[in-house]
Amino acid sequence: MMMNKRTFTVEEKLRIIKEASEQGVKVILEKYGLYPATFYSWKNKLEEMGEPGLQHGMTPRHLKRIRELEKENYALKQLLAEKELEGKLKDDLLKKSMPWRKKGDSQFFHLSGYEKRYGTCNSWH
Repeated sequence: MMMNKRTFTVEEKLRIIKEASEQGVKVILEKYGLYPATFYSWKNKLEEMGEPGLQHGMTPRHLKRIRELEKENYALKQLLAEKELEGKLKDDLLKKSMPWRKKGDSQFFHLSGYEKRYGTCNSWH
């Protein structure tokens, strides 16, 4: 009789390991149709890497890399938040120091074609 290959979720693996500690390994292996090597592999991964170790294909190297990337991601989010705050503070400071300046206005006044040609500056734009 051939058994179908089944994929267990992390939650199911945790439940099976817990049941095995309560009811005995042999009983649980028969109940779920598991090989001892599979069960002990799950148990070892849980002990070594915690719950993330029970995810399909997880190895200590993968878990280490994931944690490194999570730290990097956190640092980048902090940096982005600081830059956004810095930009907002600069904008607020500009609004207070130059209340006449509106968003989109040039920093300098504009001269009409006539004023540029003849050097007069009677009207401001």
